Amino acid sequence: MIAIQLDALAKIYPGTIEPAVNNISLEIEKGSIVTLLGPSGCGKTTILRLIAGFEKAERGTVSLDGKVVAGNGIWVPPEQRGVGMVFQDYALFPHLDVYKNVGFGYKGEDRRERIMQVLDLVGLQGLERRYPHELSGGQQQRVALARALARRPVVVLLDEPFSNLDADMRAQMRLEVKRIIKNAGATAVLVSHDQKDALAISDKIAVLEAGEIQQVGTPREIYQYPENSFVATFVGQTNLLKGKIGEDGCSVLTALGKIPYNYTHAYQPGEQVNISVRAESLEMSREGNIKGRVKEAMYTGEAIDVQVVVDLPGGESLDLVAHVHPEEEVREGDMVAFSVLPNFVKVVGDK
Repeated sequence: MIAIQLDALAKIYPGTIEPAVNNISLEIEKGSIVTLLGPSGCGKTTILRLIAGFEKAERGTVSLDGKVVAGNGIWVPPEQRGVGMVFQDYALFPHLDVYKNVGFGYKGEDRRERIMQVLDLVGLQGLERRYPHELSGGQQQRVALARALARRPVVVLLDEPFSNLDADMRAQMRLEVKRIIKNAGATAVLVSHDQKDALAISDKIAVLEAGEIQQVGTPREIYQYPENSFVATFVGQTNLLKGKIGEDGCSVLTALGKIPYNYTHAYQPGEQVNISVRAESLEMSREGNIKGRVKEAMYTGEAIDVQVVVDLPGGESLDLVAHVHPEEEVREGDMVAFSVLPNFVKVVGDK
């Protein structure tokens, strides 16, 4: 069942020429978590505000639970859309305790029962009488999420929900927020510019750039099979290479030699293409056919990020980025060799 349907949405703010969002069409299934991912100014927060009813689109429609709430001459105000909102700064009332913050605006006959139910859901039992300043950042976020869930909304909208948290708390809250939303059976749309947030929490990701959707897919599809160069470079680290499809139909001939891949496409042998070779696709190996000198090496704990300069025929060179297992010893100036693992190689569009 589709919980949210956006059809050809366009929004132009006064005093601007280019639309903030243009021709946005997206279907979001009930019970799923979808992240709108992209750089600052790409239109993701505008889409969130159009869904909530805080903005009106120039064109297109917004439908919630199969009912049009904006467009075609219809306008349903925000308070009647069944939308729960979690703002970037949480927007808690400092003079109200946790119990009153969660129950603010909820007038159902089961008010007390519902407040206690969502507090239990988000793991804040026993903290009902605390005030926001007495809570950690993660606890404040859970209060904001509980308040959004209290009204049993059609959809929960979260605007950069992890941006105010430190690295350790951020990783923990990704898991917590996903668990809470799933246990509540809610449909959620998040806005983020952080790829790790999107990959960790989402059932699907919509990658945006310049007000348009570039690709929609599962986290694995977005990362492993980017459709164009923007998606490939924005989500993770990759190497973009030019080449042509090999006669065998399962490799690309590049300046680095023949690079294999493991997926089907419509390109013909000999056709000129661009390919994305993820940093994880370059496996350090003594038998590797790609050889170069380490220009930079950065130990991250999870891996060693290395930049390698490969000399090409004709005096040219090419910089590659690779992730090396942290047990390896890699230093600047070392000569190294790599083989290509085909599972993270993808032909991409020019954009």
